Amino acid sequence: MKKNPTVDAVPEFEREFVSGLKKIFEEMIVFNQVLGLKIASIKPDRVMGRIAMRRELVGSPNRLHGGVISASLDAMGGLAVMAAIGARHMDEAPAQRLHRFGKLGTIDLRIDYLRPGIGDHFELHAEVLRLGSRVATTRMEFCGADGKLLSTGAGAYIVS
Repeated sequence: MKKNPTVDAVPEFEREFVSGLKKIFEEMIVFNQVLGLKIASIKPDRVMGRIAMRRELVGSPNRLHGGVISASLDAMGGLAVMAAIGARHMDEAPAQRLHRFGKLGTIDLRIDYLRPGIGDHFELHAEVLRLGSRVATTRMEFCGADGKLLSTGAGAYIVS
């Protein structure tokens, strides 16, 4: 994935912001708990996550259900938008920035399934291509434990 020069100049996030964002994503969004989605890294220009294969997530025998892939990529796209919004408002206190996500929602999502989701865990990556005043566009990747690209996604999110 390409770097976003607009966001690259932003300094690293404070621990308070990162821990607050993890709490929102991993605890308050209960469906992310159902998926087992965990944040691996939050940077202003890129977020990474991980999901472990579990029996409850199987679609076809030994394969991750396509809906799990889609929902996980959608969640990661949303997280990337949260990070980009947080980076845009670094002049605000971390707690204040964490309250900016109340109106965030998916308005369009496209998933391309390239290979079956087979493995013991999966890595997810997402970045914001454009953060406007009302809509953000994202690109996401769903990879196997070996780094092989399994699915890609593109999303649009309402931000205001």
